[in-house]
Amino acid sequence: MKKKIALLGSTGSIGTQTLDVLAQHSEYFEVEALTANNNVELLTQQAIRFQPNAVVIGNKELYPQLKEALNSYPIKVYAGCDAIAQIATLPSVDMAVVAMVGFSGLIPTVKAIEAGKDIALANKETLVVAGELVTKLAMQHQVALLPVDSEHSAIFQCLQGEQYHSIEKIILTASGGPFRNKTAEELTNVTKEEALQHPSWNMGAKITVDSATMMNKGLEVIEARWLFNVPAEHIEVLVHPQSVIHSMVQFTDGSVKAQLGVPDMRVPILYALSYPYRLHSVFPRPDFPKYASLTFEKPDTQRFPALGLAYRALKEGGNRPCVMNAANEVAVETFLNGQIGFTDIPRWIEQAMQKIAYITDPSLEQLLETHIETVRFLRSFMSDFNVLDNREAAN
Repeated sequence: MKKKIALLGSTGSIGTQTLDVLAQHSEYFEVEALTANNNVELLTQQAIRFQPNAVVIGNKELYPQLKEALNSYPIKVYAGCDAIAQIATLPSVDMAVVAMVGFSGLIPTVKAIEAGKDIALANKETLVVAGELVTKLAMQHQVALLPVDSEHSAIFQCLQGEQYHSIEKIILTASGGPFRNKTAEELTNVTKEEALQHPSWNMGAKITVDSATMMNKGLEVIEARWLFNVPAEHIEVLVHPQSVIHSMVQFTDGSVKAQLGVPDMRVPILYALSYPYRLHSVFPRPDFPKYASLTFEKPDTQRFPALGLAYRALKEGGNRPCVMNAANEVAVETFLNGQIGFTDIPRWIEQAMQKIAYITDPSLEQLLETHIETVRFLRSFMSDFNVLDNREAAN
């Protein structure tokens, strides 16, 4: 029988690549539900092509447009955040692919787990914000949490057939982003356009900026801690500009296993969908003679303090990673809107981590409140920041 997929966030970078994978393996998979937040035009095209049972548009104002466009098709149409959270709980769904961006992926993931659906997780923020809560919930409901991120998929593959107590260290590789060789002074002047030019991967705007600040790697450190039950001091980050080795695991006997491949997200997507099997694909293979060398270097947390902030949030625990994540989302959005500079992003995050009240063992409701409080604080901070900036410009 075909595995029926609910794809949450179908119009984003991971979502469109997931649909490419599903189309190439239509004998094994069927699209049961699609969701998007605002891109109603692309969602309409996807719905017409894949004929899911249901689609959801997060922005309720776009519901009439989507409903009219799909009126002649036997597709149920819904709207709103609550509908997105509920769509993956349909009895007909076998697996939810969570490809939504940011904090918005948390509640749909929790609802899908509670409904007993296996999760292919491309939304790292879910485990960053509520890693302990989500992993406990997955164990309680006997649900598989399958990583889609290339780095975590690599670790997951390296651990097949291994015992977790034999892990000595997890090594997450990072491309270093577009500014790996820029000085601290040069970083103060980089533009949005420069930040969106990733040297290896084709990704959405938010994750591309996160890669440029190295916050993306910090989020992955926290995600790895919960996916693989490894403490922060046993998770290392190495900059690997060639992006051929996607991550490694070092074991207690001194051996190291690495997973290699071309920088193509469709490969880890396919593995998560088909696990524990490997399906044939037509995706590119590595051409090793083209790689004269594979190099590694330690990340510079002085020039890229976001990575250090993530380690700090993980060490402090509680609601601190939630604060860090919310602050990063607001800061990146503000940078993309041209309202702050690139190096302001980690400064804003640190401000929020200092100001928002610490909660030792937060509930899901407290995490939601923490996210809202952090966003409100930074909106107010942004207003004060812009007023001060305007006064300095006037003087």
